[in-house]
Amino acid sequence: MISLSKVAKVYTSSGDTVRIGPVDLDIPAGGITAFIGPNGAGKSTLLMMTGRLLGLDEGVITVAGLDVSSTRSSQLATVLSILRQENHFVSRLTVRQLVGFGRFPYSHGRLTADDEEIISRYIDFLALTELEGRYLDELSGGQRQRAYVGMVLCQETDYVLLDEPLNNLDIAHSVEMMQHLERAAREFGRTILVVLHDVNIAARYAERIVALKNGTVAYSGTPAEIMRDEVLSDVFGTPLTVIEGPAGPLACTC
Repeated sequence: MISLSKVAKVYTSSGDTVRIGPVDLDIPAGGITAFIGPNGAGKSTLLMMTGRLLGLDEGVITVAGLDVSSTRSSQLATVLSILRQENHFVSRLTVRQLVGFGRFPYSHGRLTADDEEIISRYIDFLALTELEGRYLDELSGGQRQRAYVGMVLCQETDYVLLDEPLNNLDIAHSVEMMQHLERAAREFGRTILVVLHDVNIAARYAERIVALKNGTVAYSGTPAEIMRDEVLSDVFGTPLTVIEGPAGPLACTC
């Protein structure tokens, strides 16, 4: 379980003071949980604090019972992995080398035969086998994003945090990525916490949705509980209508 208790953060962005929290939230183990909400709602900030890439001003966050603020990095890295929205890649790095970075908490740079087998497993899982020798700057955006996700999955942590993994992907590649994540959660037993902008993608692939507004949790529940006219209209501050589509509920401005 991921547990946030009275979590708060105040910082300045573009000259404005941004306040997050206080947030109290429990995310059960297993499946995909999506953070949704308008720009500036605090989705990425809350994810970064959960992944210890950003400090807390107040409160406690625990992952699998470990306090993320005080647990040794070497121990936390075997339980929790995180992929930021912006990644500054080295262009002369191959796909296999990038995915192999996920083994660092265990190998410390000296890959064993077991590590190589694990690397191959996730390269195959994400359909990157034919690309594993290619350099990152030779890939499309969707292929490169799959390689980064392969890296965090290769870390083999029970908890995986992804900040807008669909950023800059078209709809076809977005669906493909979510299908991979859905399989990873199911086949590898991962708990995946993901920041998404598309509420319809969240409703289709997440078991739980946490809707953020003004730095706090406005709603939390199943897709059926969140995909309601009054809930989404309140969260996004504009009239939204939920209709029943072939694959489930869809939000629109119709």
